[in-house]
Amino acid sequence: MQYGSFAHCYDRMMHDVDYGMWTEYLASLLQKSGVRTVLDCACGTGKITIGLAKRGFSVIGCDCSEDMLMEARANALHAGMKMLPFVCCDMTEVRAHRPVDALISTCDGVNYLCEPKRVDAFFQNANACLKPGGLLLFDVSSAYKLSEMIGERTFTEIEDDYAYIWENEFDANNRILEMNLTFFVREGSLYRRFSEVHRQRAHTETELTDSLLQSGFTVLGVFDSFSRNPVRCDSERIQFIAKKNEE
Repeated sequence: MQYGSFAHCYDRMMHDVDYGMWTEYLASLLQKSGVRTVLDCACGTGKITIGLAKRGFSVIGCDCSEDMLMEARANALHAGMKMLPFVCCDMTEVRAHRPVDALISTCDGVNYLCEPKRVDAFFQNANACLKPGGLLLFDVSSAYKLSEMIGERTFTEIEDDYAYIWENEFDANNRILEMNLTFFVREGSLYRRFSEVHRQRAHTETELTDSLLQSGFTVLGVFDSFSRNPVRCDSERIQFIAKKNEE
């Protein structure tokens, strides 16, 4: 499911995420390869898109949720970047008018591709968007995080203007995490209730690497996120860096 009403609460729910650090990490990886143009897939509310644009990259954000893009455009306007482009597009059908130096997807975009054929479609279309030698950077929440840290747990938060209940169930056979989210958002003197169901897949490193190779990429690195360190058994997020093969 794509983000609907949840989009308007997303940034508040993710208030503890250090987007500045995340952006700096990605910028350091991109700058080393001389990247200038970037396509940000599943950009959500645009926090990374805006951060990279502030650091001098020419960035386009895309997401399949119009609600998320509405928030992204508002965030860009607030940041003084009202001309920053955002387009509505499913990441498995991503296209570029002109080939770009790099394509990125952060914060679980690939986890939301629950079928292997959708992962393949994303990688193949990402390859078509890139210049020869262009980079594909994406991260995934690890199987350890989805099954051990989030799966079978319930999270709640209560603030003055909203509250949520986040219930999780992990299907170990299919490696699918189902997240049932119920929100209560203040509107005047009352609270509006709405619910959404989201699903993510715990892809293995081997599955993703094989798909990248079959889609015309060379894998440059697989790291414990926000570092250049090897992946550990308890890594919560895994960063992939791949390069489009030269034609």
